[in-house]
Amino acid sequence: MTNASEQTFTYVVAIGSNRPLSARLHPTALVDAAIDALDSPPLHLLARSHTIRSAPLGPSRRHYANAVAIVASSLPPPALLDRLQAIERNHGRRRRQRWGARTLDLDIILWSGGIWTDPRLTVPHPAFRMRDFVLAPLAMLAPQWRDPGTGRTVAQLRRRLIARKPVDPRANPL
Repeated sequence: MTNASEQTFTYVVAIGSNRPLSARLHPTALVDAAIDALDSPPLHLLARSHTIRSAPLGPSRRHYANAVAIVASSLPPPALLDRLQAIERNHGRRRRQRWGARTLDLDIILWSGGIWTDPRLTVPHPAFRMRDFVLAPLAMLAPQWRDPGTGRTVAQLRRRLIARKPVDPRANPL
């Protein structure tokens, strides 16, 4: 039972995996296990997206299984970050190479409190606006959630991202 004076926050958590922990815990199963872990006190799972496949960022060559979850909790952002990192460790995450293969990656993308900045954590996640593997599943769950940094909805951010066309250097020769 929670204290009536305790504030409850809503969070968007991005989940990714591109490295199996075992033969039975492949990336998609790890995403599902993480979502299960996001539904145990002091966290309450409100919604989850389907798991999608996405290309890797950085040096990793393995494709990712990605999903998004919306959770409620009385934890403030730094305490939630600690909880997410504990879930990562419990699922074999070892922090080695930046953007390298990993069994599990959990990131706080947005929270109902708006903007949070401290030396360990920035919410909204600084890069989420440029990541369709976050915006696509999130747009299915919460298309009207507004980004406190831009004021745009998740649906608007996704439309802007997918509408971008690569620059063709031949189009405007000097």
